Amino acid sequence: MSKRAVLEVIALDAEDAVAAQAGGADRLELVTDMAADGLTPSRETFAAIRSSVDISLRVMLRLADGFAVGDIDELVRRTRELRSEGADEFVLGFLDEAGGADLPAVEALVGALDGCRWTFHRAIDRAADRDALRKQLADLPGLDTYLTAGSADGVDDGLPTLLAEAARRGEPGYEPQLLIGGGLRLDHLPRLRAAGVDAFHIGGAARPDGWSAPVSAAAVAQWRAALDG
Repeated sequence: MSKRAVLEVIALDAEDAVAAQAGGADRLELVTDMAADGLTPSRETFAAIRSSVDISLRVMLRLADGFAVGDIDELVRRTRELRSEGADEFVLGFLDEAGGADLPAVEALVGALDGCRWTFHRAIDRAADRDALRKQLADLPGLDTYLTAGSADGVDDGLPTLLAEAARRGEPGYEPQLLIGGGLRLDHLPRLRAAGVDAFHIGGAARPDGWSAPVSAAAVAQWRAALDG
């Protein structure tokens, strides 16, 4: 098998983070308010998580539900605050009304990131044209990952798209790593691994008792074992 696959787990607080790392997560996506699909956590939450684990942390940059940027100045301010606290990896993604990337917003944030690595998240699954969006973003510094289910409806629906994009890895616009998440199940892994996909993202799957309960180290370990199998 190729190199160890990346397992990224959503964490809301330090308790989640500790459990996810114990279960074998390589990286955490830090968010607050999953009812709004994941918003930017506070500086204090970031600091508490950073002091509790030693794996990579990618911090969500989003102030409101949906894929419109909203108050970009406030988001830039929050980004700089998180940077000053030591955050050095991020997650973002904004679309314009035509379904393309909102380049002014993305470029403003990437400027505030100051060279940090970042993921363009599942906004790609709502884009009018995925390939065009990738070309729009291809030259932005720091973009190393697309978080995608291949479809707004999740991996079941998006699997053909994911397999097609995996086959294009390395082409212009397809250099970033595919990080698969959004309705991902253990039974999807064999086909995705066989296609060369090497990064996976779980949220609800790490929480058998739902979002009101913490991450389960045992649930994360089950995914780790499946990926390492």
